[in-house]
Amino acid sequence: MPELPEVETIRKTLKRFVIEKTIKEVVVYWPNIIKLPDDIEQFRHRIQGQTIHDIKRKGKFLLFQLDDDVLVSHLRMEGKYNVFPTSEPVAKHTHVIFKFTNEEELRYQDVRKFGTMHLYKKGEEFNTKPLNQLGPDPFDDSFTFDYFYKKLKKTDRVIKNVLLDQGIVAGLGNIYVDETLFKANIHPLKRASKLTKKEIDRIRMEAIDTLANAVQLGGTTIRSYVNSQGEMGMFQQELFVYGQENKPCKQCGSTIIKLKVGGRGTHICQVCQKK
Repeated sequence: MPELPEVETIRKTLKRFVIEKTIKEVVVYWPNIIKLPDDIEQFRHRIQGQTIHDIKRKGKFLLFQLDDDVLVSHLRMEGKYNVFPTSEPVAKHTHVIFKFTNEEELRYQDVRKFGTMHLYKKGEEFNTKPLNQLGPDPFDDSFTFDYFYKKLKKTDRVIKNVLLDQGIVAGLGNIYVDETLFKANIHPLKRASKLTKKEIDRIRMEAIDTLANAVQLGGTTIRSYVNSQGEMGMFQQELFVYGQENKPCKQCGSTIIKLKVGGRGTHICQVCQKK
């Protein structure tokens, strides 16, 4: 699943190709992707004639800023956006097409059909689900030590599950939680409420630094993820534990192991991350 760095890379790439493009028509092949409004014809009619002025991001969500509305898009497991000339044949698994007035198209592809789109009037997107349930973005000023400390001290859940909770902090997923906890020398099964102030501050800072580094390198290419122009991210070359099962730890030489935490595959170094 694309996480914050991948979605941020997609956002930056798409901006180069769709900003100030006007949508003359919308084609929807798989209506279940459109969650709001529930009338597909209303969705198509409202977007038609509007121009994309900006693309913002909240956690793992893309926010297309139109004239009157905001299109909130979540890619889920394998959603992808690409820009093509109208003459290009439509590929399999293309479910929504935004046709521009300049004979180009923004096409949304999704093999598993898990992605979602919500259309809101400007100013209303943060008042209801899904955005009103998100915690602060790691890069937000509101993601302070005090905020993070209070949230962690209120729960007895294991720290990995807390970091995966989008209501605590938005954008972290399995890859970057594993990397963050390794760099902070914290075992993923440690209870959040038992962490010291120094450990909590270390996790917070490592989360921010890890994500910033991943954004700079264009995200992590795992399985099918590439950005909106088919370019691969390079952060996988920087991974310390995720996907490194049975390989030596880059810090101590011990073997990286994989275990299950909350049903999620989790990679750790038992020496660097003692429970």
